[in-house]
Amino acid sequence: MVDSQQPFLQVPVREIPVPGHLSPHAQGWLGMAAHPRAAYPSLDNIAGWKQFIAASDAMIAQGYAAMKPPFKGEIRDVTEGGARGFEIVPEGLDAADRRVFLDIHGGALIMGGGELCAVMGASTATKLGVRVFAPDYRMPPDHPYPAPLDDCLAFYRMLLRDREPADVIVGGASAGSNLAAATILRARDEGLPLPAAAVLISPEVDLTEMGDSFHTNAGIDAMGSLMDVNLLYAAGYRLDDPYLSPLFADFARGFAPTLITAGTRDLFLSNAVRLHRKLRAANVPAELHLLEAAPHGGFGDVSPEEAELDTDIRLFCQRHWRAERT
Repeated sequence: MVDSQQPFLQVPVREIPVPGHLSPHAQGWLGMAAHPRAAYPSLDNIAGWKQFIAASDAMIAQGYAAMKPPFKGEIRDVTEGGARGFEIVPEGLDAADRRVFLDIHGGALIMGGGELCAVMGASTATKLGVRVFAPDYRMPPDHPYPAPLDDCLAFYRMLLRDREPADVIVGGASAGSNLAAATILRARDEGLPLPAAAVLISPEVDLTEMGDSFHTNAGIDAMGSLMDVNLLYAAGYRLDDPYLSPLFADFARGFAPTLITAGTRDLFLSNAVRLHRKLRAANVPAELHLLEAAPHGGFGDVSPEEAELDTDIRLFCQRHWRAERT
């Protein structure tokens, strides 16, 4: 959303080179031609949205199959009331280990459900070496807001029945970060204890798309605006409602210590920067980790740059699981 009364900076057409100091993998990723995204259906075209989502999920599944080795561990179906999901246990995990990561999958708030939810949760379990619960939350077009958030909160409540809040970290990537942050806010507002920490990877925490990088990185990040999807998800609710756009929450009322990531070519870079500043202003411990030249989604999740970031995330989680016990 742009205020048409504000001045605009016009910049010349220019070519943006791939930085030579990146790893060969990252350079190759940025050098690939982006495939044009199919046009979004109209908001009332339910069948069209379902076709779009099915095609997008198929592409995501193909990418994961090409990049990820088979998961070593156990994946179990979990049901909590009307909410469904997965419990994912990596091979060799000590049965007495109480730590758990509530991993809320990404996918623009409309994709990544079903088997993909389990696959993405398994990737997180492998990286962190802990038990993961992954809500397979309901999604539009059949189940817009607040159904997805209700499902994520149901899983958080379920974890608190068997564990101390200090055992639980809540996180997600992209749209999953939106729901992770909103879950913590809803839990706080409903009188539930906060988790040990939050991990928000390239967070989609502003559905109004007001940040500077929605303009400066437009055309650089191949993802492009998700406004049509945001409106489908919101289903008539205000996009700046804090449960829809957690950036606009009052964090002075409490929030978990948070790690935030983004890339300098990420359309959501402003989301990460603005959220970091808001948390700091509210005296909430917050870290911001940026990857040079990374677009939304990074470099395919297998670059040396992302391996370093994965280490930072793992150490952050270990520190906060341990700190809550001292």
